[in-house]
Amino acid sequence: MFLNQLEEESATTRKMLSVVPDNKFDWQPHPKSMTIRRLAGHIAEIPGWITIALETEGLDVSIPSDPDVNNRAELLDYFDKEFSKGRASLQNATDEDLKPNWTMSYKGHVVSVHPKEDVIRMCINQIIHHRAQLGVFLRLLDVPIPGSYGPSADEGRM
Repeated sequence: MFLNQLEEESATTRKMLSVVPDNKFDWQPHPKSMTIRRLAGHIAEIPGWITIALETEGLDVSIPSDPDVNNRAELLDYFDKEFSKGRASLQNATDEDLKPNWTMSYKGHVVSVHPKEDVIRMCINQIIHHRAQLGVFLRLLDVPIPGSYGPSADEGRM
């Protein structure tokens, strides 16, 4: 059920990541905002969280996972690797593998407990959410935005 959605959203996400300018990785729109490096790296890592969800019982998110990406090529390579991992894990999963609970904690304190199928849905939703956030960052930098579910205003077909 999730495989088709993951593939579709990942294709759209890869288009968005492919327009991140190499010279703007340290840019952030506000001091409380992530840098483009952190945001784009986080987007790129999320498909791999599907593997984490399926192969573990939980994760403590207080442990930083900042991907080491310094340019568009590294970002896309990292995304492709994480997407391949997540996709393979999902392809090999059975319906029964999606039922057990998975726990997210922060410094040992439980934040949430959900069935793994809900965690996978949240991963896909997080990709979409942060991709839209990246679109705003790029728009502020005057970078033309690729369409997501149809053409964007920058593609001249709106």
